[in-house]
Amino acid sequence: MTQTVRGVIARTKAQPVELVDIVIPDPGPDDVVVDIQACGVCHTDLTYRDGGINDEFPFLLGHEAAGTVESVGSGVTNVAPGDFVILNWRAVCGQCRACKRGRPQYCFDTFNASRPMTLTDGTTLTPALGIGAFADKTLVHQGQCTKVDPAADPAAAGLLGCGVMAGLGAAVNTGAVNRDDTVAVIGCGGVGDAAIAGARLVGAKRIIAVDTDDRKLHLAREFGATHTINPRELDAVKTIQDLTDGNGADVVIDAVGRPETWKQAFYARDLAGTVVLVGVPTPDMMLEMPLVDFFSRGGSLKSSWYGDCLPERDFPSLISLYLQGRFPLDKFISERIGLNDIEEAFHKMHASEVLRSVVVL
Repeated sequence: MTQTVRGVIARTKAQPVELVDIVIPDPGPDDVVVDIQACGVCHTDLTYRDGGINDEFPFLLGHEAAGTVESVGSGVTNVAPGDFVILNWRAVCGQCRACKRGRPQYCFDTFNASRPMTLTDGTTLTPALGIGAFADKTLVHQGQCTKVDPAADPAAAGLLGCGVMAGLGAAVNTGAVNRDDTVAVIGCGGVGDAAIAGARLVGAKRIIAVDTDDRKLHLAREFGATHTINPRELDAVKTIQDLTDGNGADVVIDAVGRPETWKQAFYARDLAGTVVLVGVPTPDMMLEMPLVDFFSRGGSLKSSWYGDCLPERDFPSLISLYLQGRFPLDKFISERIGLNDIEEAFHKMHASEVLRSVVVL
């Protein structure tokens, strides 16, 4: 039976979002209806609103979410009504060349729900990252649901659905940070702070936070940074080298995604060190560097999508660490808001006034 619920949409490019009625269809055989309890406001949602992803308007925004399974399709086996789940946008197919080579974190053909959600006039909605969770309920594929311990605060748990997992995974999965490594993180927003928290979690001996905003640097120390650098006051590359006996960091994570920050990351790493790009560049950005520098320094230059995570492996483990008090998910929550407050949350995000606004339903 179809349902009409509230949802936040971006109807046209770069215009304020709207809270409207949307229609949730009956789930297909592999689909799940999830009663959303909380959803973080991620920069990707703003990028959708502003037409930076594609032009398939109207978008049903929201993707960083947790909730309770309400109903399931006839073929669903991995979750059941009443399960507490975190939603994810990597429902791996198991059949593509990446999956068959044992690298499902690089799956090329992830699943989404089989049936569209719509406006009440029948207009098909495009759900952000295949999820669309700025809504009372949403429809997703069963593989987009990861069951976790229901003792977790939904507002905290949902943040693993995107930004926190992207940053932590950039350090732990992509960068393979080890005990006693020195790590530098350039850009200390939500993703950068998650990378810092991840590096701390696995025992990095020195974690250097780099940002032009002293407020963010102060917060970075709360997540585990041992040193901070403001590039407006100090040369970031030289200071990182000075802090590492002239060598550079073992792993440098660029959580900004601009040519100038990537160059800082490249030159601030040790010989044969690792650079991880997790900040998302825009298509117009270009990088020009001497090719000999790539040859002469060795090491690894990596990009990290979704923290190279496997939700079914990583989400339950991280929720367990959170409930043990070993991973500070709660610290990422700057404010709890309602569905009517998302446009204001976008403005606060632009002004760097929040780490994460979280919609609580």
